Amino acid sequence: MNRPIRKVAGALGVLFAALFVNLNVVQVVQGSHYRNDPNNRRVLLEEYSHPRGAIVVQGKAIAQSKKTNDELKYLRQYPQGPLYAAVTGFYSYVYGSSGIEAAKNGWLSGDDSRLFTTQLSRLLTGRNPSGGSVELTLNRAAQTAAYAAMKNSSGGFKRGAVVAIDPTTGAILALVSTPSFDPSNLSSHDPNNIEKWYGRYCKPDAQGNCTNPSDPLLNRAIDQVYAPGSVFKVLVSAEALKEGIDPSTTIPALNSYWPGEPQKKTACPASTDSPCVSNFARETCLNGKTATLAFALAKSCNTAFSQLLVDRLNLDDFTKEVQRFGLDAPYSGDQPDLCNPPQYSIPLSVCRSTPGSLQDIGDPAALARIAFGQRDVRITPLQAAMISAAVANNGALMKPYLVDQELGPTLSVVSRTDPTQVSQVLDPSLDAKLIDMMVGVVESPEGTGGPARITDISGVTVGGKTGTADTGIFKNGVETPPHAWFSGFAIQNGQPKIAVAVIIENGGVAGNETTGGLAAAPVAKAVMEAYLRSGGGN
Repeated sequence: MNRPIRKVAGALGVLFAALFVNLNVVQVVQGSHYRNDPNNRRVLLEEYSHPRGAIVVQGKAIAQSKKTNDELKYLRQYPQGPLYAAVTGFYSYVYGSSGIEAAKNGWLSGDDSRLFTTQLSRLLTGRNPSGGSVELTLNRAAQTAAYAAMKNSSGGFKRGAVVAIDPTTGAILALVSTPSFDPSNLSSHDPNNIEKWYGRYCKPDAQGNCTNPSDPLLNRAIDQVYAPGSVFKVLVSAEALKEGIDPSTTIPALNSYWPGEPQKKTACPASTDSPCVSNFARETCLNGKTATLAFALAKSCNTAFSQLLVDRLNLDDFTKEVQRFGLDAPYSGDQPDLCNPPQYSIPLSVCRSTPGSLQDIGDPAALARIAFGQRDVRITPLQAAMISAAVANNGALMKPYLVDQELGPTLSVVSRTDPTQVSQVLDPSLDAKLIDMMVGVVESPEGTGGPARITDISGVTVGGKTGTADTGIFKNGVETPPHAWFSGFAIQNGQPKIAVAVIIENGGVAGNETTGGLAAAPVAKAVMEAYLRSGGGN
């Protein structure tokens, strides 16, 4: 073979080798990337070529696939869309997926490796592969009551969230965020309809983010954090009990408290810049001098809890107690992004809750406001429900979860969630005292949570804590109305049945602690009653 031929043969050999390497890189190394690329039309057609599994609540599908005559063979439908949207999320070929649709996508689509044998069997027998189903922990009665109770007098919905938990297991019984949306609008096979709906409800900016303050796609139950207001006093009370302060113990409850200067008796000035703490609407707590710990919680006396935390409690022990309830440790420096990374998965991602910064905890003026859930304290509504759930459950905090079991395409049970205890927030003997104190918030004459009381179901005792949290947001020099909170529980015949947290954004009136009781407590009562009447917990 002469030299020119050898050169040509060598060049061809190099080209064939390069082609071989390229084919292997494309098919083996990058195959998964191209196969999962959302712009790959073949992937899209394959994804819609078989039905996704259903999302089920108490035997009824709240998300299911329907066969069509379209190029996309199956359409995702949500029979009671807005009622369950905060849980199901959406499944859209334009915007992807969210909620359970995203968190359990591998199972619902049938791509989960645990379904390989089942899918292979269906292929060999000529049947169309299909996804597995997911059965949730939700209770239909509690979910329906929570959603209905968030309606306003004009027929619309208040901005806020409701979360209910089974205290003994951590199973989530209701999870509502309002205003809501119908996921069917995003699962449509008509991109024009999808874009029209999204633009109308979200008012997206240049980056596609919603600018609508009532953004229906925001899951306020787990993707938003708020100042908890006086709900946080439950955690201060827990630490006080641990340090030997009984509900009947008398503590200072002045009309005005100057952090770091406990002997100062001057009334708080009108200026909001003052470190001085007063009670809501400058109310007097009992006699304006002292009150028992139980009375201070029922009446929600700011000065009592501020002075208790600043001047008497051990701060290291207090921050550890806060963490036992499920909050993060105090952070150093600027406040981090509490939703990235999330705290944990239920399997939906849940933003982290925080007691604030180490710097604030070391500053008496800031710490005095941390005592009643202001400053930089932030929690999710789910965390607020966990606080009451732990108290109701003899001090045992259970890990919250939303998926009860995973079902195969033949509806056989493949996996089931086992309840898991996260921590013991209080010894049961001390916890019993805290239960009585929270019952006093609802039942005592001075209590702010009376509207949550249930009197027409036998054997039921309700405890809780109201909260009215300043927003710190000013418009035209005026602070926007505070958020209204209630977190509580129902115990029936000595057994904890349900814990509920409610927040209504800007649902309060500045300077009126009872707004948490008047606005949010009736919502919690409606959810607890509906659950108990449905036979829940039995």
